[in-house]
Amino acid sequence: MSIRITALLGAVLAILAFGSPRLLAHEGHDHEAAPAATAQQGAPRLESASALFELVGVAQGGGLTIWLDRFETNEPVPDATIEVETPAGPQTAMAQPDGAYRIAAPWADKPGAYDLIFTVAAGGDIDMLTATLQVPRAGAQAAAPTVGGSAIYNSMSLAGAGVAGLVLGAFFSIGLRRRPLIWAPAMALLMLVAFGAVRLLAHEGHVHAEEQAAAPVMAGDRAQILADGSVFLPKPTQRVLSVRTSFGREDRYAKRTELPGRVIPDPNGSGLVQAAAAGRLSPPPGGFPRLGARVKAGDVLAFVSTPFAAIDQSTMRQQQGDLDQQISIVERRIARYETLTKTGAVAQVTLDEARLELQGLRDRRLSLERVKLETEALRAPVDGVIAAASAVAGQVVDANAVVFQIIDPDRLFVEALSFEAPRSGVAASGRTPDGRELTLSFVGSGLADRNQALPVQFAVEGSMEPLRLGQFVTVYAEMSDGMAGLAAPRASVVRRSNGETVVYTHDSAERFAARVVRTRPLDANRVLIVAGLEAGKRVVTQAAELLNQVR
Repeated sequence: MSIRITALLGAVLAILAFGSPRLLAHEGHDHEAAPAATAQQGAPRLESASALFELVGVAQGGGLTIWLDRFETNEPVPDATIEVETPAGPQTAMAQPDGAYRIAAPWADKPGAYDLIFTVAAGGDIDMLTATLQVPRAGAQAAAPTVGGSAIYNSMSLAGAGVAGLVLGAFFSIGLRRRPLIWAPAMALLMLVAFGAVRLLAHEGHVHAEEQAAAPVMAGDRAQILADGSVFLPKPTQRVLSVRTSFGREDRYAKRTELPGRVIPDPNGSGLVQAAAAGRLSPPPGGFPRLGARVKAGDVLAFVSTPFAAIDQSTMRQQQGDLDQQISIVERRIARYETLTKTGAVAQVTLDEARLELQGLRDRRLSLERVKLETEALRAPVDGVIAAASAVAGQVVDANAVVFQIIDPDRLFVEALSFEAPRSGVAASGRTPDGRELTLSFVGSGLADRNQALPVQFAVEGSMEPLRLGQFVTVYAEMSDGMAGLAAPRASVVRRSNGETVVYTHDSAERFAARVVRTRPLDANRVLIVAGLEAGKRVVTQAAELLNQVR
């Protein structure tokens, strides 16, 4: 009986000896060896800001690289003078070709906290900024391998589990008077299986090699999304992308409505050249005017000769024959009257009437000839530029066919369709598909519906060189009372992959946050942010689309 008790006690001691280190690792512990601190991402850096300037310093390569920008606009500050109070004494930063400034900082290679004072003078502005550079210890740059990630520890654990299984099997076989050759291997196999199950059921807080390898690691000074969802964008990258910002200022703006429109010619500065009758086109001396050529009112642009059908030509030949015959008869009559007039047999009045009759017949005969030879001259009705032309030599055109269209490029309208009758003198602006802004002035609106909407016409002010007839334009017109909000450029508003409309705010020197907003159209280049953003934030006005692509 004492042998059995001894065997059982030995088995229990072996289990406790193997399992106690495992059992002591409760939730949140990584078993026997605590990992070192996580590595600092990128080079040690500092940042400071004032009402005028924003400064970022990066310590690397035995020096401190300084990036200086305007606080409100994020524009680089060139040709600045930067005096730096360092642990080694005052230094003057030297300008670099990439727009940064640099000082020698061998002291930054040693761990510690370094208080620095920057005195900045640029363009008449002088400011003082302070910052602390934290340089971590070298040991904090790499994390020590955890227990779960150590191949040596795993091998030793498996070997220990096998030995413990053999010992337990021997004790059980002795205590129970069984065969050791059967019980010892069986118990060793059982311990190995149990050890593997414990590894698979590792509870929360364990660190395993596979999980550590799969965890994302942010490496170096590169653009990336941080854990809180904000975007880290180093200053060098901001310079490359030309990121610009401005303060969001709340004000009250007139509420504007988007109207679809298109470019049309001013009816008093344009004209159509049409043929009055069907005929064949022929060019004037010098040829047909080309597209884009300037013409003046009255210039001949083409000729139209009217062709005659076979029946018309037969009728004309018959009329010519009748007139020739009548002319011949009247000529003989006049010759006879001239002889009789001398003898007084015929009065002079009769001779004169016969001569007038002959002149009339000859004029009719000549006009009949001219009908076959005369052409219609197509003339420019107004001064302007040839906007459309369909003239080809020898082409047969129908009556009222448009051969040329002439417009004055300095007199163009935009016609929009509105479901609400605008008030007289409404302010408006336009935006073309390529992003160009147009200044519009109200001309008038119609009273007859067109597609259940009222046509509204606006005159285009200023330069109109790139505009084309029929080009689509989005019109922003003041149609109702004003509303409060923050005005921002349209380039500031971007759409995420999930459909949210966001703007990016510049929260710190190298951090940007996306904020979901609700907007309304304000004018051709701006939108009104009515919800989702408070006043006073620095809003990204340029390169927001590039920020939205950082992953």
